[in-house]
Amino acid sequence: MPRVVGIDIPNQKAMWIALTYVYGIGRHTSVEILKEAKVDINTKAGKLTEDELSRITQIIERSYVVGGQLRRQVSQNIARLRDIACYRGVRHRKGLPVHGQRTRTNARTRKGPRKTVAGKKGVKEIRG
Repeated sequence: MPRVVGIDIPNQKAMWIALTYVYGIGRHTSVEILKEAKVDINTKAGKLTEDELSRITQIIERSYVVGGQLRRQVSQNIARLRDIACYRGVRHRKGLPVHGQRTRTNARTRKGPRKTVAGKKGVKEIRG
């Protein structure tokens, strides 16, 4: 398995897909990187030469923030929003949707499983 910026990428995948295993690189970005490195996008990752791998790695390190550094940057951004207590920071703190989605229904991914709250039992009046 070839290593690109500290991540093992699968041998049997086409290179443009294999690069997406690196956090922060999507399909479009992987194609751009491979064009800049002059590597065929359909080449299997296991068939790459050391020279091609080093060119790809150099381009990624020079031009993109990926992996642990990107995760750290994202978490710092969220922490900053929480600290200044802006609307988005408060939503992050409460575990609610941040980008304006409705919460009356369809917010289960962010809110987690339903927590059933016992309702008030209706007291029937005794008529006499």
